[in-house]
Amino acid sequence: MPAKSQQQQKAAGAALSAKRGETPKSALKGASKSMAESMTEAELEKMASVSRRKLPKYAGGD
Repeated sequence: MPAKSQQQQKAAGAALSAKRGETPKSALKGASKSMAESMTEAELEKMASVSRRKLPKYAGGD
């Protein structure tokens, strides 16, 4: 599932970095922290790989 906003893409990138051990998990906050706990590395990679230029800054509320 690709990211729907730049904010979500950034959070997925931070969670992926922590999952790989590149940054400490204690540095995560909010959405990135819950993403790291609930998603697999493959799911995070797919979400984080979307180009930010193609995404709105924030996801619209549905």
